[in-house]
Amino acid sequence: MDGGACIRHVIVHYTGMQSCDQALGRLCDGTSNVSAHYLIDEDGSTYRMVPEDMRAWHAGVSYWGGVRDLNSTSIGIELVNPGHEFGYRAFPNAQLDAFTQLTLSIMERHDIDARNILGHSDIAPGRKTDPGELFPWRDMAEQGVGIWARDTKSLKRAPDVALALEQLSAIGYAVPISPDLGADILDLETGPADVIAAFQRRYRQARIDGALDTETSNLIANIVG
Repeated sequence: MDGGACIRHVIVHYTGMQSCDQALGRLCDGTSNVSAHYLIDEDGSTYRMVPEDMRAWHAGVSYWGGVRDLNSTSIGIELVNPGHEFGYRAFPNAQLDAFTQLTLSIMERHDIDARNILGHSDIAPGRKTDPGELFPWRDMAEQGVGIWARDTKSLKRAPDVALALEQLSAIGYAVPISPDLGADILDLETGPADVIAAFQRRYRQARIDGALDTETSNLIANIVG
């Protein structure tokens, strides 16, 4: 990575465009101010766009675990998918297989912890929703790409927003500044519901409402460990 930064994260995106050709055109356009290290088409075809030792402009305004310049510390992978604006759909097996193999190889090359395999929505809550609620994070975690919650049946925690925000901050999420937490925040109008919804989009995909119910509270407690 240029500037001597250490690669610590992989950020997963969807293209939000109607075809692979459109995505390639935009990512190769020097005036677009958008780039990624890899693009994976729905048939599994993989395009190397930017060398891994160079910065790509894919994270935007973002935050994770104290890091604000995630473009300097991450590899960006774009998955061809129309996204929520153009007909969001499930990611095909061929695409997911290619993504898994690529990400595992990146993790090995750069000694990246599974906890640092992140969605764009994780690092920019309230601003981004990709790769979205159809991305199979649980299946990915079973293959070593990312993490998943343990069984939550034994947990009986009542929802507590202040505690949940403290735990979400410990996981890595940007949370609203609070005198009690001293936590950081994105340079955006990001509220507690945005951060909770970002967490749900990954770990409670059946219902994403930004509300801290018992299930979400238990999931947060499991992930923070």
